[in-house]
Amino acid sequence: MEKSDYKNDASPNERLMLTIVRLSEQYKKDCSLIFSHYGLTFPQYNVLRILDGSENGQNTISRVSKLMLVSGANMTGIAKRLERDGFLARKSIPEDERVTLLEITPRGRKTLKSIEIERDTLIDRYLSDYGEETKQQLRTSLRACLRKASNREPEKKRANLDRTGQKRAH
Repeated sequence: MEKSDYKNDASPNERLMLTIVRLSEQYKKDCSLIFSHYGLTFPQYNVLRILDGSENGQNTISRVSKLMLVSGANMTGIAKRLERDGFLARKSIPEDERVTLLEITPRGRKTLKSIEIERDTLIDRYLSDYGEETKQQLRTSLRACLRKASNREPEKKRANLDRTGQKRAH
């Protein structure tokens, strides 16, 4: 094995964050391979999962977009392709035609059910060495970290501050 001349000078906190990112990327890659056998991408699968977990298999496109952290424009393209392929139906709400409602179809539900065994096997490969208590603690910690990251100040406000957090002079 060739010796690397790379020296990782990242702080322990940064290394932890990078490990989480690498794990996430690997999981998405592994899942995407499974989903591709069913004609789905990772984001398309997530839309179907959200709809499947929504009341009556329906949700607004804007709500799904927010849950997935995807822009409205990207969400529209994802929804159109899922509709074209018969996985969901898109419809306007009579009270407000600006709102688009997405509804999972029987084909969408059947596809999710077909994916379930392969997906669960993959997840088990990742997590089988950990007990339920450890997994729950990890999930709780990661959710808290995500909440903290999600509640950060908007970029505009931070752009007006210097490195010390003081307001910049204009």
